[in-house]
Amino acid sequence: MGVFLNSLFIMYLCSMKTYKPADWLPTTKKEVEARGWDYLDVILFSGDAYVDHPSFGAAVIGRTLESMGLRVAIVPQPDWRGDYRDFRKLGVPRLFFGVSPGAMDSMINHYTANKRLRSDDAYTPDRCAGMRPDYPSIVYTKILKTLYPDIPVVLGGIEASLRRLTHYDYWQDKLLPGILAESPADLLIYGMGELPVKELVRRLQAGESFDSIKNIPQTVYLADRIEKTAGDIELFSHEECLQDKLKQAKNFRHIEEESNKYEAKRLLQQTGKKIIVVNPPFPPMSEKELDLSYDLPYTRLPHPKYKGKVIPAFEMIKFSVNIHRGCFGGCAFCTISAHQGKFITSRSTGSILKEVEGVSQMPGFKGYLSDLGGPSANMYRMKGKDEAICRKCKKPSCIWPFVCKNMHADHTALLNIYKEVDKLPAIKKSFIGSGVRYDLLLHPYTDPQLQEAARTYTEELIARHVSGRLKVAPEHTEDKVLQHMRKPSFRLFEQFKKVFDRINRQQGLNQQLIPYFISSHPGCREEDMAQLAICTKALNFQLEQVQDFTPTPMTLATEIYYTGYHPYTLEKVYTARTKEQKLAQRQFFFWYKPEFRRQLTQSLQRLRRMDLANRLFGTSRK
Repeated sequence: MGVFLNSLFIMYLCSMKTYKPADWLPTTKKEVEARGWDYLDVILFSGDAYVDHPSFGAAVIGRTLESMGLRVAIVPQPDWRGDYRDFRKLGVPRLFFGVSPGAMDSMINHYTANKRLRSDDAYTPDRCAGMRPDYPSIVYTKILKTLYPDIPVVLGGIEASLRRLTHYDYWQDKLLPGILAESPADLLIYGMGELPVKELVRRLQAGESFDSIKNIPQTVYLADRIEKTAGDIELFSHEECLQDKLKQAKNFRHIEEESNKYEAKRLLQQTGKKIIVVNPPFPPMSEKELDLSYDLPYTRLPHPKYKGKVIPAFEMIKFSVNIHRGCFGGCAFCTISAHQGKFITSRSTGSILKEVEGVSQMPGFKGYLSDLGGPSANMYRMKGKDEAICRKCKKPSCIWPFVCKNMHADHTALLNIYKEVDKLPAIKKSFIGSGVRYDLLLHPYTDPQLQEAARTYTEELIARHVSGRLKVAPEHTEDKVLQHMRKPSFRLFEQFKKVFDRINRQQGLNQQLIPYFISSHPGCREEDMAQLAICTKALNFQLEQVQDFTPTPMTLATEIYYTGYHPYTLEKVYTARTKEQKLAQRQFFFWYKPEFRRQLTQSLQRLRRMDLANRLFGTSRK
């Protein structure tokens, strides 16, 4: 038996793929020279550590450019203080510099919802804080333009993407112009950047000058003047929005609708003496295009320079596989549709299985996939029944306030993926760590096939793909708050919990359902948070996954927070804005802690709602 086990262990070690430093994109002059290169085509600067993985934007763009035959290097987390040596060390690229702040908006990365400076950074080795500035999109670009004023700079990443037009900045508590008004970048790529960056390179290599390239989809640029067309949407100027919050609210509706249309229009916004031009996005990527991106030769590992250090953001996803892009949920507080769009692009089974096999060869893999998911776990291959209807649609959500009749929400393809993955010899279990949309599972489909697929998926998910805890996001319990969130009724969550508990009993499992909730969302008052506490208490929850609403650029909820108006109805909406108002709401999450009981009772007494206090702390469960 011992000889057999030793043989298995040797076979396992042999299956582990080994890498050499040249398998990563170069990050230093020494690494560039080791490849025998005497020049670089593109140099990328990133606010994150360099993890060569398809979940990290700098790696995706770097590998995409490399696949076009370009010589590409990455400078991760450059020192922006002192003599700027990190910005000088690789010299000047032949085509352009690329700048990304990282996988998160730098201000969310740096500060809590209460604007307190965070003590760590999940995208930095050993969580070390202070490795990037606030707004690196602006800081890095200004440095590059100071050093090399004639070399084009292309700005990308989620920070720039969501700040492409006039936006509210929570951390400065003011309305800021589109980021190109402050960053001297020559071009901004918004959304997922593979297609626009490829098109840019093709045109440059065809001999077009950088300054002449103005019509690439999914790009933004500044112009002194513009020749307008009949299809353009001219937004209120930045200066008008500064003077009138209602105009900012009206602008947002156009911005959101054009971000979620198959055939969008060009947006124009006067900002000072310049015009910000936002070209319409590319159509959704095809399966083949998405496969090409995920099939690039990633090592899936941090650069060797970080040996012996832990990068928490990588640890979270290193044994996971993303199977699709896009989300048609349209939640009011979420930035996914603004960045990835609402249309789902899914990978082929072959591409997914190839990556799973790659994961199985990674150091430390023990047979358990942490996630087979996406922005929402159960939207794989879902699309409209009649694409012509989808092409004309401008609704931000396909499932709110109800599931669209044109939505072909079939879970069959997803079930097949789970089965194919679980057949692989190296896989013991595949778990679903992404959030699940239970409204898609519980919807009363008129098509018997869709109904049966949803039922089968629900049972398969709960019985075989939950790693002890299943995450879902009801976000609130009160209908009027959920309306502002674009989330379904809490009654659906209660229904899903019954199904979850039933399947657990039938399977002899002891798994937990972990709901996420938000306080201080626009439209939410203290009384609503008291009702939330009462409802969750009745379901025997002591909440763990909670957060105070943080306004982030380019979301519906943020526009309501700043302007006080709902951009679609133009009605006024109450929002908790002060630190005291927000803390007064947040405390209701922790009703079960003895130290909160007195202040919660006092709050409800002040609101003249002792009926709620009696229900929360008394014996009544009604």
